[in-house]
Amino acid sequence: MAKNDAVDIKRINELAKKKKEQGLTESESKEQSKLRKAYLDSFRQSFKKQIESTRVIDPEGNDVTPEKVKKILDSKDKKDNN
Repeated sequence: MAKNDAVDIKRINELAKKKKEQGLTESESKEQSKLRKAYLDSFRQSFKKQIESTRVIDPEGNDVTPEKVKKILDSKDKKDNN
């Protein structure tokens, strides 16, 4: 994750703690929702890139990558070669 994500996580955690202790104002609640959404979007995008660049090989050396991921990898390989 990028450096500013660490700041966002820190703020998300601050707001979560405050919510448990005393509650949030309407603006803080909106900020918390916005930060959480941004963090989850970033996490999902990063995770998707990681999955899409992973091949699974069994102990015998056979490629057992799921077909859906293979199609994505193959389409990326074609784009990279053009």
